[in-house]
Amino acid sequence: MALTSTVYTFDITLSNVDRGVYETLSLRVAMHPSESAEYFTARLFAYCLEYAEGIAFSKGVSDPDDPTVSVRDLTGAMKVWIEIGAPDAARLHKASKASPRVAVYTHRDPAQVQRQLVGERIHRSSEIPLYAIDRDLIAAFCERLDRRMKFTLSMTDGMLYLDVGGTTLSGTVESCALQPT
Repeated sequence: MALTSTVYTFDITLSNVDRGVYETLSLRVAMHPSESAEYFTARLFAYCLEYAEGIAFSKGVSDPDDPTVSVRDLTGAMKVWIEIGAPDAARLHKASKASPRVAVYTHRDPAQVQRQLVGERIHRSSEIPLYAIDRDLIAAFCERLDRRMKFTLSMTDGMLYLDVGGTTLSGTVESCALQPT
């Protein structure tokens, strides 16, 4: 018998001071059985940090050619392609040719992601930011992960603050080069 996805419902008060984005989000997000809680959390945070009109999660593993998270304009044209974790060079090369902006959010050691891509051919690699979300913050959020959650997420000066059930969690979102020079 095949395992099914678990659906999470989030009510999020978003304040991204760095980008001037202030929204209240109600999201239903499916976690595939093959997805780790850390990856799922990084995917959720990336969605929030990149929030813009036209943002959407992909259909998941059933459509592996789509970006994990994308932003499209009203015509359906891709504006932003967002990858999570440690995508391979071929996927990033394809993304960079398909979208004017590509970003990678990782819940892993950013040096590990960079090492994996050293010497690889990636179209416009110098224009692709790698955002490393504090691993302790992700772990603390994962400990509190529940199928129905309400939390506040604030981003200011590269610091991410979460208020989950009266507990404040914080950590950095470090911006790195995708490939070290």
